[in-house]
Amino acid sequence: MYQSVFRLISYLLPWKEPIVYSGEEATHQLIDHLVKRSNRRVLFVCDPTIIKLQLHQPLLKQLNDKGFHIEVFDRLQPNPTLASIEDGANTFQQENCDMMIAMGGGSAIDCAKGIGVKIARPKTTFSNMKGVIKVLKKIPYLVAIPTTAGTGSEATIATVVTDEVTHEKYAISDPVLLPKVAVLNPQYTVSLPPFFTATTALDALTHAIEAYIGRSNTQKTKEEAILAIQLIFEYLPVILEHPNDLKAREQLQIAAYKAGRAFTRAYVGYIHAIAHTLGGQYSVPHGLANAIVMPVVLSYYGDSIVQPCADIARAVFKGTANQSDETLSQQLIRHIQYLNQLADIPTTVAQLHCEDIDLLASRALKEANPLYPVPKILHLNDLQNIYSSLLVK
Repeated sequence: MYQSVFRLISYLLPWKEPIVYSGEEATHQLIDHLVKRSNRRVLFVCDPTIIKLQLHQPLLKQLNDKGFHIEVFDRLQPNPTLASIEDGANTFQQENCDMMIAMGGGSAIDCAKGIGVKIARPKTTFSNMKGVIKVLKKIPYLVAIPTTAGTGSEATIATVVTDEVTHEKYAISDPVLLPKVAVLNPQYTVSLPPFFTATTALDALTHAIEAYIGRSNTQKTKEEAILAIQLIFEYLPVILEHPNDLKAREQLQIAAYKAGRAFTRAYVGYIHAIAHTLGGQYSVPHGLANAIVMPVVLSYYGDSIVQPCADIARAVFKGTANQSDETLSQQLIRHIQYLNQLADIPTTVAQLHCEDIDLLASRALKEANPLYPVPKILHLNDLQNIYSSLLVK
């Protein structure tokens, strides 16, 4: 019943897209866009790595030259916390800001969205806004500039924040969280080390896979998911071999954006629910957690995903005409395992402790049921088995 209502809401929601500027001229196009607006006081949200690499300086200089007041906020963690969001919201108000630019990976963009939520709903706790369509008030104008190709946060209505006291993660989805502008400039991703290039791309792959195999997909989300999967399968190996290939990096950015568009409407599943608990409890980076968990959960789904996985395989692999659905489904999972091996992704979670499994499994179950439109309902013992398989032997 819940999933039927969710699917109906998914169809009825006004699914807008951000303005997208892509390619090596994307930053100049952004400047041209912003000078036409009345907003002039910017909270520039970025992670400390952006400051260290000075990636933000050319953009900030151009904005300063155009008369913008910039307040840089870089006090955030890899998984944005309630404390950092509170800090950012206070800074936004103290500096009389009227817009935000978020530059970095998903953490920076998610943090900016969280700051926006705090500004819009200052008296409501994040725990009371987890779930779907509970913010309901506009957040400040937001520009998203991803420096990774993976999270898709520049294209989504979602943010995930961590309660640093309980180690719980709150997934919040509301159309008001969609950035107004997304800037996809491949030059910003070149400095990303190969391992993080891979884990963020595999994060995007998880978005696309879960969007496709779930029960709230549409023809449009299926098309976006398939395109994202094709691009990741083709261009991630290229980038791992040739890190400075801007064409390949641009294609991965498009893949991340398309995967983000797909899952923001079709939603995710148990892979994300489990990954969120690993990030909240042990600070495992989200893309890495997704990459480790993905083939395990896909295998656990069994017959329930044979058909959609076979459909994906037929769309992305050659020479599939005479192969059975079961064979193609297994081929898809093996190819995901191959990409993990190519990127040196471990098959276990080093931080995971046996005594934490019951707690983590209950949290993942609470997050996924009944919210996520999963292809197969798993129970507490199923999730406990999955976590157990992730223990270092």
